[in-house]
Amino acid sequence: MKNLFSKYLSVLLLIVSGNFAFAADKPNIIIIVADDLGYADLGVQGCKDFHTPHIDSIAKNGIRCTSGYVSGPYCSPTRAGLLTGRYQQRFGHEFNPGPAGNNSPAFGLSLDETPLPQLLKSAGYKTGMVGKWHLGSTVKFNPINRGFDEYFGFLGGANSYISGENIVRGTKPVQEHEYLTDAFAREAVAYVDKNKKDPFFLYLTFNAVHTPLHESPKHQLEIDKIPNKNRRIYASMLFAMDDAVGKLLAKLEKENIAENTLIFFISDNGGPEGVNFSDNGPLRGVKATTWEGGVRVPFFVQWKSVLPKGKTFDNPVIQLDILPTVLAATGGEYSHKKKLDGVNLLPYLKGENKEPPHDALFWRFGAQMAIRMGDWKLTKAPGDDIKFNRSDLPSAEGSHLFNLKDDIGESKNIASANPEKVKALTEAWNQWNKELVKPSWGQQNQKAKKKTN
Repeated sequence: MKNLFSKYLSVLLLIVSGNFAFAADKPNIIIIVADDLGYADLGVQGCKDFHTPHIDSIAKNGIRCTSGYVSGPYCSPTRAGLLTGRYQQRFGHEFNPGPAGNNSPAFGLSLDETPLPQLLKSAGYKTGMVGKWHLGSTVKFNPINRGFDEYFGFLGGANSYISGENIVRGTKPVQEHEYLTDAFAREAVAYVDKNKKDPFFLYLTFNAVHTPLHESPKHQLEIDKIPNKNRRIYASMLFAMDDAVGKLLAKLEKENIAENTLIFFISDNGGPEGVNFSDNGPLRGVKATTWEGGVRVPFFVQWKSVLPKGKTFDNPVIQLDILPTVLAATGGEYSHKKKLDGVNLLPYLKGENKEPPHDALFWRFGAQMAIRMGDWKLTKAPGDDIKFNRSDLPSAEGSHLFNLKDDIGESKNIASANPEKVKALTEAWNQWNKELVKPSWGQQNQKAKKKTN
C-alpha cells in the first residue's frame, strides 16, 4: 500500500511540475516601436555618425530582417495594422486620425477589430503599454479599453519631450517631470519588475525620434562631432531611446527572463529626412510615400532560447506578421473569421521553411500605391514625373517598375522593358485593392510636412 501511495504521489508531482513548466515556458513578449526612425540611423543598419549599441544588440542576439516593411508610410496606420495583423485599409484606417483633442471622437482603431492585447489576455497574459498610442483619443479607444491592463503615455501623434503635458496613466491625466523618453524607460522597467513572475506582453512605443526636436539633456556631450546642429539634436534623441532600450534589456537579464522573451524592434515608417534630420540611406523617398524610404524599416526579432543569433533574413516581412508570430509563440488563438494578412514567421526565421513568407506585399495610401513580389516592386508615389491631385483615386496606372535586388534605391524605372511584369503586378494589386474599403476619415497631405502627426 505504501509503495502504491509513493507511485501515485510521484505521478502527481510529475503532472503538477509539468503544468508549472508549461506555464513557465510561455515566453514574455515585448514589441518596441520607434517613431520616424531613418532606415540607416542604427549601427547595424550602417550608421556612421553615431552609435546605438543597445538597439543593435537585439539584431546581434537575434535576426535582422533586411527587407522589413510596414503596411503604412504613416504613424497611425502602421500601428493599426500591427495590433490587428491585417492591412489597415481593410477597415478604413488608411490615414492618421489627427492630433489628440483635434479629431473626431469617431476616429480610432475600429471597435470591430480584436487587437493583440485582447488576444493575449485570453491566453493568460498580463498586458501593458508604455508610450505613444495614436489610435484614438476618446475613452472608448483608450488602451485600457482595448485589452491593456496598464497604460502610461500619450494618446495623440506627437508630444513634447520636456513639458510633461498630455500624459495619462490609464485614463487619468498625470504630470511628468522627466525627459519623456527617460520616463518611458522608467515605466517599462517598472512594468517588467511588477509582472516578471507571470507571462507578460509589453508594447513599448517611443515618440523618439519624432518631432519636436527636443534634445536629451543627458547626451549633449556625445554628439559634438556631428556638424549639423539639427542632426546633433536628432542624435541625442536617438541616444536617449537607445539608453531606454538598454535599461529594459538589462532588467530582463537581471531577472533571468531574457532567454525566454520574444522581442521585436521596428520603426513605424521611414524617416521624414528634411523634418527630423533622419537618414534613410540608400532608399528613395521619405515618410508619407510608398517609395522604399517610406515603408522599409529596421526590423529585428530576438528570442534567445529559440531563434538563431546574429543572422540576417532577406525575404520580405511586414509588421502585420508580428501578431500571428506572437500567437504561435504563446498559444494564443485568433478566433474570429476576419482575414489575417500576417503570417507566423517562426518557421521561416528558424530555417524550417525555406520559402518566402509572402507571395506579395501591398500598399495603398490615397492615390499612392505599391506592390512588392519577389525582387520586383511596382510603385506609384510623388516624384519628378508623378504628380497627384487630392481628388485622385487609387490606381496602378502610370506606376514605375524596379528590381530591388539590383536597384534598392528605385532609381531606374524599367517598366517599359518589362510590360508583362508590370501587367502581372498590376493585376495582383488591383485584385487586392478590390478587397479594401474607403478610408474612414479624410486624407492628410501625402507629402512629408514640416509638421506631421
